[in-house]
Amino acid sequence: MGKILPTLLLFPFHFSLYKMNLLIRVDASTQIGSGHLMRCLALAQASQDTQGQPIFIMGNYVPALEERLQTEGMKFFHLTTEPGSLEDAQETAALAHQFEANWVALDGYHFGGKYQQILKQSKLNLLFIDDYGHAEHYYADLILNQNISANEQWYQHREPYTQLLLGTGYALLRQEFWQWQKWQRKLSPVAKKVLVTLGGSDPDNVTLKVIQALQLLAVEELEAVVVIGGSNPHYESLKMAVQNSRFPIRLERNVTNMPELMVWADIAISAGGSTCWELAFMGLPSIVLVLAENQRAIAAELDRQGVIINLGWHQDVTIEQIGLALQELLCQRLKGETMSKKGKKLVDGNGARRVVLKVVNMLV
Repeated sequence: MGKILPTLLLFPFHFSLYKMNLLIRVDASTQIGSGHLMRCLALAQASQDTQGQPIFIMGNYVPALEERLQTEGMKFFHLTTEPGSLEDAQETAALAHQFEANWVALDGYHFGGKYQQILKQSKLNLLFIDDYGHAEHYYADLILNQNISANEQWYQHREPYTQLLLGTGYALLRQEFWQWQKWQRKLSPVAKKVLVTLGGSDPDNVTLKVIQALQLLAVEELEAVVVIGGSNPHYESLKMAVQNSRFPIRLERNVTNMPELMVWADIAISAGGSTCWELAFMGLPSIVLVLAENQRAIAAELDRQGVIINLGWHQDVTIEQIGLALQELLCQRLKGETMSKKGKKLVDGNGARRVVLKVVNMLV
């Protein structure tokens, strides 16, 4: 599942000959996080190569993420119905026809079989972005699961026409990563720079736990950058923890330069979501804490393949254990090099373009 696919026909490909008008139905919140929306942004950016205008449809207001969409030149609208309801599906279908969308992408665990069926009955092409086969039945034309743990057996209950796009060859990396495809990491002889990124919302404030663990490290000239999303409710407590740190920690919110921060860092500590594919692509040795159920299988398989160090479920890991894992990885240059190379082999950065290519080919 994790093999990189050939880039045949990706470049040059005249996407502009086949205009892809993509409507994306996705939600974000403190509970849901921002990962669904951010990977959909990667898909939307790739679809712009077809000269189409991607449109986001969201069920609730998330000002920080909406500001990001605006800076990317994306249009977005809000639903008037309950997210995930059949009325949501009907309203989404109506909007798709209103905006003359030739594809609809769904990303969220509250979109089940009946929801998909309503869109298909409305004569719409449907791409379903999934993580663990949660729907009771799949009516989508394409199912995309970018995870290393993606399993065809999860999608036995699907229509005969439904095609599967599985594995990290389809990992959706945003446009800011594309320019780094030929960049090669050179690990520092002495690692001392740590990137902390635990998702867009982090409702349990695991970020504070990691900041406390950093205080236990015995590393000279240690530095850290802590990245949080706009829907993180703990900004004030994190700001205080950073100010009281015994070494420099920079707290960054709503960053758009994540690749540059990954270049700066020697190691990272991350959640087990979509950021794993970004870290792998950038060859950054990483420690992972599992913050959501859907991250368990991903983290376990990445650890098994030697791409990351999986500490497991965040509540089961002590501050001391996090500190020890960080200390060891900072001091093990050879292990870091091995992890870096394995990550680079896993994700090549062309996933979003591959998905768009598949979609466009189905329009021809």
